[in-house]
Amino acid sequence: MKTMVLGGLCAVLLSAVSTLAQAETIRIANHGQAGIDAMKSTVERIEKKYGVTVEVIEYPAPDKDYLTKLLTELGAGNAPDLFSIPTTAAVADMVEAGYLAPVTKEFKAWDGYAKLYDVAKELAVSPDGETYVMPFMLGIQEIYYRKDVLEKAGISTEQPKTWRELLDRAAEIKQKTGAYGLLFPAGVSWGSGAFDEGFQHLLVGSKTPQLVDADGKLALNGEGIKDVFNVYKELIDKDLMPTQPLLGPEPWVVPKYQMFPAGKLVATTCGSWCYIFDWGRESKNPIPDVTKVVGTWTVPGQSSGQYVLANLAAPWAVNSKSANTELAIKALMEIGSIETQVSYAARIGNIPASKDAADNAEFQKLTELVPIHAAAGNGVFLKQASGFGTVSEGVARATEALLRKETDAAGAQKILVDYVKETLGDDMVK
Repeated sequence: MKTMVLGGLCAVLLSAVSTLAQAETIRIANHGQAGIDAMKSTVERIEKKYGVTVEVIEYPAPDKDYLTKLLTELGAGNAPDLFSIPTTAAVADMVEAGYLAPVTKEFKAWDGYAKLYDVAKELAVSPDGETYVMPFMLGIQEIYYRKDVLEKAGISTEQPKTWRELLDRAAEIKQKTGAYGLLFPAGVSWGSGAFDEGFQHLLVGSKTPQLVDADGKLALNGEGIKDVFNVYKELIDKDLMPTQPLLGPEPWVVPKYQMFPAGKLVATTCGSWCYIFDWGRESKNPIPDVTKVVGTWTVPGQSSGQYVLANLAAPWAVNSKSANTELAIKALMEIGSIETQVSYAARIGNIPASKDAADNAEFQKLTELVPIHAAAGNGVFLKQASGFGTVSEGVARATEALLRKETDAAGAQKILVDYVKETLGDDMVK
């Protein structure tokens, strides 16, 4: 009888332990309904595979507000176990602050590692040589232009080979059609996009193609940086790009979603998502036959070269203060699956970082993205360093001054340099 009672107590105890294990919770921060929907099947897979509950915490949707909330929570020690990072420029700063758990060993042992594009692996490596993020999606950015508008006006659709050719094409567009010829995102309201979707496109083909020196300092006094600001100045001074909308809230709405579909803006930087969400089948103001009438140019270099810019698109990371870092890292590897990559591609329009996504039947249905996925192997990128988030903010401030015609290119560069020095210290800038 005693044996039976003890056996029964053991069974109850084991059941309780099992229930506690099953009740373990992983908290995930996400933002925007599209991102939450894209993660739904992955959340279910993590719960089933590891016997945990995944609590999805919805943070504010705009990237800038989301990042502010996330950094506040990380600083207070209240952040979730896993979270996405909306801009690559923030990764190095978060590593420097000790917010991210290193995942190098697990990432390289992950069965999907060998299938990633090299540019995704390289982008994931931080300045200290460690990997802290899952680089599951790529943002592939180029210049998108209205082929139909150019052909009707008798303007060449050939790939511009230099900055001068690009600027001359923009001037010809304005002269012959009255439409704005080219948009590079700029200004404080555009936030990190002034850097991510604008400035860096030109920087990689300038005389200062990288911002980080071998010693890790930020090379912000290079001639190429002033030359890039001069491109903005010419576009603004000659009225070749719309400036007034960029000075208000949500500055992308008018030029990207209204002027470009109407043919009043003829060329703009954009990413793979634009064919679907900005002007395609998921747009509120779609362009008919968008893939036929909207073409792409690579971004020309200052004097030569063609550049397809690759960024990590909202990479995921593990909170270094997670209550169960080991389990959170296992969940992070699930986020890297082909299934998750394709789900994000369908709902957000970024490009899967895995070459094997090309063999996925669901991805093949995304006909707008398939050719861009194939081009990802040629992507170029800026090396990251601590302080990139501050550089991004400095570029937004500098281009804001250009938009308001308060300074010239040299003055814009000084705004950038002074802001970074004031924020990070003189010794961070070379």
